[in-house]
Amino acid sequence: MTTATHAPTWTGRLRDRATKSFPPDQLLPDKQPIYVASWIYVFGVATIAALLVVLASGTLLAIQGPQWWHRSSTGHYVNSLHLWSVELFMAFMVIHLWGKFWMAAWRGKRAMTWVTGTLCFLGSIGAAFTGYLVQSNFDSQFISTEAKDGLNSFGIGSRFNVMDFGQMLMWHIFLLPLVVGLIVVIHVLQVRRRGVVPPFEIHPVDLPIDDEARV
Repeated sequence: MTTATHAPTWTGRLRDRATKSFPPDQLLPDKQPIYVASWIYVFGVATIAALLVVLASGTLLAIQGPQWWHRSSTGHYVNSLHLWSVELFMAFMVIHLWGKFWMAAWRGKRAMTWVTGTLCFLGSIGAAFTGYLVQSNFDSQFISTEAKDGLNSFGIGSRFNVMDFGQMLMWHIFLLPLVVGLIVVIHVLQVRRRGVVPPFEIHPVDLPIDDEARV
């Protein structure tokens, strides 16, 4: 007769809990259900791919400094790459978000998967907004002056000062990317833990005879 053993240290308990929640074959699967072969799932992967380009190009811009993309043709190219990768990231994410909404992706105890995806979208809006504020041109000046009164009316202007270039730059290149990246990791782990949401059930009696044979 064997008795259940418990790890004596917190690292062991954490390892056991992680292994139970994310078995290796579930964390890194080599097969997926047939219904995953759909374009709506491609947009989720495309969102992550665009995010990686955003982070890579943003890192180059941060290393060279905020004036580099105004004075260098290479910097201008990297800045354009950063801008268009952000545009694609937001577009892919919105398509993925709406697709999952109409598929009711929170079914089957997948509420946290849906919640983390929504939080990622909201955090990305803040990251994109601060990005417009740190362009260091007339466009960013106009956006900041138009936005400050609205934020002050909510009483957060002293904490989130859109007229402070240094503060907005740090929010854009460090704090918000860290938050969005962390939420994306949690979102992907939730997908691995709960699996991809299946389509709504279709009863064979509702299908034509030819389709029923293929089911």
